[in-house]
Amino acid sequence: MDNKAKTVQDFVSSFSYDQRLAVFDVIGSIAHVRMLVKSKIIPAGEGKKIIKGLNSILIDINKGKKLLKEEDVHYAVEKELIKRIGVLGGKMHTARSRNDQVALDIRMYIRNEIRVLIDILSDLEKSIAAQAAKNIKAVMPGYTHMQHAQPVLFSHHILSYAWMFERDKERLKDCLKRVNILPLGSAALAGTSFNIDRNYVARMLSFDGISLNSIDAVSDRDFIIEFISDLSIIATHLSRLSEELIIWSSSEFDFIKLPDAFTTGSSIMPQKRNPDVAELIRAKTGKVYGDLMAILTIMKALPLAYNRDMQEDKPILFNAFDTVMDCLNVMIPMVSGLEIKPGNMSEAAKKGFLCATELADFLVRKGMPFRTAHGIIKNLVNYCIKRNKDLIDLSANELKTFSKLFNNDVHSLLKPENTINLKKSIGGTSSSSVKNQISSLRKILKKI
Repeated sequence: MDNKAKTVQDFVSSFSYDQRLAVFDVIGSIAHVRMLVKSKIIPAGEGKKIIKGLNSILIDINKGKKLLKEEDVHYAVEKELIKRIGVLGGKMHTARSRNDQVALDIRMYIRNEIRVLIDILSDLEKSIAAQAAKNIKAVMPGYTHMQHAQPVLFSHHILSYAWMFERDKERLKDCLKRVNILPLGSAALAGTSFNIDRNYVARMLSFDGISLNSIDAVSDRDFIIEFISDLSIIATHLSRLSEELIIWSSSEFDFIKLPDAFTTGSSIMPQKRNPDVAELIRAKTGKVYGDLMAILTIMKALPLAYNRDMQEDKPILFNAFDTVMDCLNVMIPMVSGLEIKPGNMSEAAKKGFLCATELADFLVRKGMPFRTAHGIIKNLVNYCIKRNKDLIDLSANELKTFSKLFNNDVHSLLKPENTINLKKSIGGTSSSSVKNQISSLRKILKKI
């Protein structure tokens, strides 16, 4: 082979990355051969020899043995089979094309990884639930626009991420409905003239149904786009949580201490511990977004049916999945090892007039329209700012100058922990509501 031919061969080869599909390729091929035997397309004796050879390859792959390098993993499996059982191995490819074969392998791969992701997301939710239960009394400022808004329980805040990850699992389960459709039997694009039994293969490989248009089946990569989109949303949630851990661990907030194993020292400043792991999760999210844009760009103008452009879907897919898995694998122990500083959180919750809304609600309960109450409390806050006071510092007489509806009961509302425990609505931040939330989450996780 001359240098030009070798250069082209190396350029078009996908073996360096699609060998990850080897297990699925062999399992799919075994099912295909069984169907060929059942449909009397090849003799039972020949099918038995082919399946025996494929099983021996599968055993070696599972032991970590590598296939010899070829143009792609599919040809590598076929060549290895022919090496082991002779030219009979070439009958394995009867009534199928590389196009429907690779579509099958990718669907089986994604189906498997969706299940892995759902399990690890559940593990992260369990870590969050454990932190919430352990720190059920910790009070912190709740924020909107990064400004002090209302006091909340730390448990309530951290649990919000568990529900994000629960939605991620629901998206993955929904994605699985479209992934778990068998494309095999579509051949190159027009189907096959052999009398195959696609439903039989679908049952063997645990697919929920079969594709109904052969052109669509071999050219469809929507399920990859959808899966990477789901991975991007997971990465978004991991990045948002990472950002909060970074902020909370800063000297300005000092709400938490990250586990030492997940921080690094400075090369010049001996006193510093940097939240590098959380920062890298935040950065790697951009890589996953890039993968989503890459697959969308590859597919955006492809005519039907299969085009070689689609070979480039796999490194994108694998990178997105690996990146999210790497992030999840470090986020779980980082969350589990968080040390909460409830004293610092509580002190912060006393600043910024966090109980102002509760004062307005107090007036509303006395019959005042909320908009009027809102204006009165706004003036009250301005009064405090000019006099360098907090709401809890105001006397009963000072409060009554703003509204005669204020009485001695109002002072109990100015303590953040009291304000929190009034929020007993479902999903609210009272300790009773949060305990119910933890219980609900754990019930869901037990069903996994």
